[in-house]
Amino acid sequence: MADTWNSADKFNREASQWDENPQRRAVALGVAQAIIAAVKPKKTMHALEFGCGTGLVSMEIAPLVKTLSAIDTSPEMLAVLQKKTNISGITNIETSCTNLSASPETTLKEKRFELIYSSMTLHHIDDTALFLNRLSDLLSPGGIVALADLDLEDGLFHDDPLEKVHHGFDRAELAALLQAVGLQVTTFETIYTFNKTNRAGIRAAYPVFLVTAIKKAKS
Repeated sequence: MADTWNSADKFNREASQWDENPQRRAVALGVAQAIIAAVKPKKTMHALEFGCGTGLVSMEIAPLVKTLSAIDTSPEMLAVLQKKTNISGITNIETSCTNLSASPETTLKEKRFELIYSSMTLHHIDDTALFLNRLSDLLSPGGIVALADLDLEDGLFHDDPLEKVHHGFDRAELAALLQAVGLQVTTFETIYTFNKTNRAGIRAAYPVFLVTAIKKAKS
């Protein structure tokens, strides 16, 4: 039973089998490719992924940036990612078990990033506006945020009806929230569609968007 926002228990239980889901791998690859196309990561960039899970996206992004901070609330997910980095020889990923939505004063407080991104994580965070403000604080002027998540959906996407999540996002409302924290939207596009039988037994399509926004430099 899911009784808290962003609970790590469910993800700890599923970590060892997480990558076995072919659609999960497909959406992660789609997100990574879309971020790369939209952002064009550079070797000068310090990047941050929040809700990195087992690193399906970050393993694609890491070779293109200078450093990558991969944070998640699930230590078991991070352990899987750490094994991947050990095997692959990728050395620029630093993992941290951090709940950024609960405690902004973390090991990240002295850092600033040119790129912050996530895949299917924002809908797990209770206070979207507050969280986006924290992301803005972590971005360098001119830095880019790239968020992949569900369009507003029928409330049946998640199999557990008790799991506390946002049922996707209205694009105009999310764009307004980004604007309010000093992030100017640059792209908003559909990058993937989940076709799944929802918990009502209905086969339905659930689009995933990628929104990118740049932090305005202070005049």
